[in-house]
Amino acid sequence: MWQPQAAFSTQSSRTLINRWLQNQTGEPGSPVFFDNDRHRQQSHCFRTLTGICMSTTSSLSLKKLYSGKVRDLYEIDGQRMLMVASDRLSAFDVILDQPIPDKGKVLTAVSAFWFGKLKGMVPDHLTGDRVEDVVAAAELPLVAGRAVVVKRLRPVPVEAIVRGYLVGSGWKEYQLSGTVCGIELPAGLQEASRLPEPIFTPSTKAEVGDHDENISYARCAEIIGRDLAARVRDASIQLYQAAAEYALSKGIIIADTKFEFGLDEDGILTLMDEVLTPDSSRFWPADEYAEGTNPPSFDKQIIRNWLEQSGWNKQAPAPHVPQDVIDLTAAKYREALERLADSKTV
Repeated sequence: MWQPQAAFSTQSSRTLINRWLQNQTGEPGSPVFFDNDRHRQQSHCFRTLTGICMSTTSSLSLKKLYSGKVRDLYEIDGQRMLMVASDRLSAFDVILDQPIPDKGKVLTAVSAFWFGKLKGMVPDHLTGDRVEDVVAAAELPLVAGRAVVVKRLRPVPVEAIVRGYLVGSGWKEYQLSGTVCGIELPAGLQEASRLPEPIFTPSTKAEVGDHDENISYARCAEIIGRDLAARVRDASIQLYQAAAEYALSKGIIIADTKFEFGLDEDGILTLMDEVLTPDSSRFWPADEYAEGTNPPSFDKQIIRNWLEQSGWNKQAPAPHVPQDVIDLTAAKYREALERLADSKTV
């Protein structure tokens, strides 16, 4: 299988697509992992005014399989992995040097909430095993509140994006062509307009440091096959609609979100990675929503806005972000958890 969060890029997509196609005839349990030396970092903990931030967890005795933009994956056995959410933050596909306090714990708690809330709609990657049963006791403090035990799956090599509102790259494309990922939309829409119905707008998966590429549904079907593309699309829209309805009751608009799926050894489509977090979604406060403007959000948009205004060329390394911007971002992540799950515990 491909390792979760292994990626596509514009330059390497042909090679990666070929790997996906070749793997369809291979054993689902046979892992193929990307070895990205640029992100096999040493363990770093950053002490801040609000506590300790975990940037990486490479001091675990478990074998590290992969480091993504936020999550690290460790081998437990042939069927299971430990997925650990760090406090790293990626903006414009560049990992910042400065972590966000408790971000990994918040993301883990938000995902756990949604996996529970949406249980039964689509199978998920959680095994139900306890972290303390697979991590050495002396190492538990490194992963407390930020780790889960998950199934080893063969990831579907597209990102399943659902948009309910016109914003971001979708708004930019619409201004030029009246479409989003090849889907024709009504004339006269404004920035942040609610769409007549949610749309599925997939993208390729980029390797860490590269950029995802929006693709049409037709291209998605070419990459993963028509049947699987339809299953991913239908599951994604179903999950988005259920989540958006609930979130609105908590005063949050989910403007768009990204799901990731894998296939188990029986070919069953399985929801994996993070789900409906401030990292994978655009959350807006419902009471501040106004069509024609880009509302504030409960996510890293605060940092993205600061970086945009800094004059940065969006190439690594990113500039140093002021501490007050870091702290405000951390507070927004926590607020999202508090509103959605009525919880302040991370």
